[in-house]
Amino acid sequence: MNATITTTLSFFNMHNIKPNFSELARQHNIDRHTLKKHYDAGGYKPRKKRNYTSKLDEYLDLIKDKLEIVGITYIGIYNFLVNEKGYLGTYSNFKAYLKSRKLSKPKYKSTPHVKYETPKGKQLQVDWKEDISIITKHGEIIKFNLFTATLSSSRLHYFVYSESRTEESFIRCLLDTIYHIGGVPKEILTDNMSAIVDVRGKKKVKHPKILQLEKDLGIKIRLCKARSPETKGKVESANRFVSRILAYNNEIEDKDDLLKIIEKFNKAINNEVNQTTNVAPIILFQKEKEYLSPIPTNCMIDAYIVDNLTCIVPPTLLVKFKGNEYSVPMKYINKRVKLVQIENILHIYSTTKLVRTHTISNKLINYNKEDYTEALNHSIRNKDLDINKISEENLKLLDFGGKDE
Repeated sequence: MNATITTTLSFFNMHNIKPNFSELARQHNIDRHTLKKHYDAGGYKPRKKRNYTSKLDEYLDLIKDKLEIVGITYIGIYNFLVNEKGYLGTYSNFKAYLKSRKLSKPKYKSTPHVKYETPKGKQLQVDWKEDISIITKHGEIIKFNLFTATLSSSRLHYFVYSESRTEESFIRCLLDTIYHIGGVPKEILTDNMSAIVDVRGKKKVKHPKILQLEKDLGIKIRLCKARSPETKGKVESANRFVSRILAYNNEIEDKDDLLKIIEKFNKAINNEVNQTTNVAPIILFQKEKEYLSPIPTNCMIDAYIVDNLTCIVPPTLLVKFKGNEYSVPMKYINKRVKLVQIENILHIYSTTKLVRTHTISNKLINYNKEDYTEALNHSIRNKDLDINKISEENLKLLDFGGKDE
């Protein structure tokens, strides 16, 4: 209702004059009943704007902090609130809330490109998500890379944690992926990463070990055109999921927590409906896996894994390395693991899967608290006991210094 009619109604009401509502209605193109209602009420009174509250208000500061993280996505923040804070609202409501509070993240330019499909079992697209940093609750900065792999047909994704992007790291991550999907595709598509190729002008020369890997696996590693990431667009799409990890900034305890989050994402992402296929990747994968070639013999695969030592995990969960003992999860008892030292960190692998890391110390016994508690809980029949308390007390008794230098 415009200012003129508002003033007119107020004037008539103030002087107790009953106006011709029909004539006013024609002049101002307003329903006469509406005019009369406002006149009877003592003149036009604008509605008071209601202040609506939202369940997301309690997370407002947290949302603002997350939006400042470089590379974060809205879906990453939303999933964090759902998984870690118990938020029950829909993603649409979450985005509407951001809009109502005028909250946003920086926008990035994009280049249009057409989509294409590949036959089942033909192609695995791989890439590195490089130099990711995440801060623990204790202020420690964990720097790492993620090897991202996507089967082109089903869009099945798989992420592998790696501290480096060397040739050995590429081979380990690729073999880990092949073991995970349970078969070998016909080709690998990637960019001109230094881990597999030397670029000399316009000429690309694959490393001898990479050429041998192609021969042994019966697979072709194809290099996409330089500066054309759209040719491996499906794994580029998978990289967007990696931004969800950034939402855990200042939320994790340590590297083991980070590895658990990555493992959880590997399951969750493949159960989400893909926007292109309208089907969850894990469902389409049930058909695509029939088109994968069998995995070569373990003996041949093991030749590619650079390791310092292998051993069988005993019932104590402790494997020996340089005179001291380090724990692994209970499920690896009686299985062979590989021990690899990278700087001052001991990496323990089962086949190519990283199952535990330890800071190398001079202590004789180095139990991971989770490994110890899990085994203790399995051994004690009386479930009324406080297993966590018993575990902490026993670990303190075991924490008896190191060896004499």
